[in-house]
Amino acid sequence: MEELKWVPSTVDVTRPSVARMYDYYLGGSHNFEADRAAAKQVEQIFPGIAQSAQANRSFLRRVVRHLVANGVDQFLDLGSGIPTVGNVHEIAQQDNPAARVVYVDYEPVAVSHSNALLAENPNATAILADLRATSTVLAGARENLDFSRPVGVLIIAALHFVPDADNPYEAVAAYMEGLPSGSYLAITHATWDSLTEEEAEEARKVALIYSNSDNKLAIRTHAEVSRFFDGLELLEPGIVSVDAWRPDSFEDHTGIYGAVARKP
Repeated sequence: MEELKWVPSTVDVTRPSVARMYDYYLGGSHNFEADRAAAKQVEQIFPGIAQSAQANRSFLRRVVRHLVANGVDQFLDLGSGIPTVGNVHEIAQQDNPAARVVYVDYEPVAVSHSNALLAENPNATAILADLRATSTVLAGARENLDFSRPVGVLIIAALHFVPDADNPYEAVAAYMEGLPSGSYLAITHATWDSLTEEEAEEARKVALIYSNSDNKLAIRTHAEVSRFFDGLELLEPGIVSVDAWRPDSFEDHTGIYGAVARKP
């Protein structure tokens, strides 16, 4: 078993973590044998999973750069995961060194390593919290962000691990409710809308693998994803596959919706 200083002693590294599996798909090194084994099972069924993760990351890069260009210099990244190349603070601070970022994740490894990475960065920090605990997250975020000015709320590849029973729509609304006009919400979310019957069967097998991890999948349709943006103004081109949202390079189509909306 791997023993690393950035791993809290309370973490069960024998149980797959969706954050560490995602790190594996992105080519990161902050994952364990249980994570790699589960991720490889998924890859056998769905060989394009790593490509989808990378397209998702590319969407995040484009969104952050767009928001910075439009004057946003504060970001709340919910379900941020394991830090790897192309983090929000790296993207934002490249264009605006004063940009502030608060990462939020309930995975102790992600938060522990994030804060180790950010130790010399006064404008970025990570909070250990579940995005469903909105009051806890908002209280922590207010210590680092100015909620009287626009904030970019990023929920990237996280909501499809929050079942309807946990009220994800109410959680998203709570985050946006206290923010001023000019704030933004960016979401990516897995979907089965465009799958063939054969692909849908493969997807069900993937969902079964994730059911043994720390989070089960909650796949949603286009209409269900659109509910997260109620009351907000969607930016063009709306809710589309992440590879089709203002692309700056060619990427294959993925089963992940992406969209950005502005609070009027």
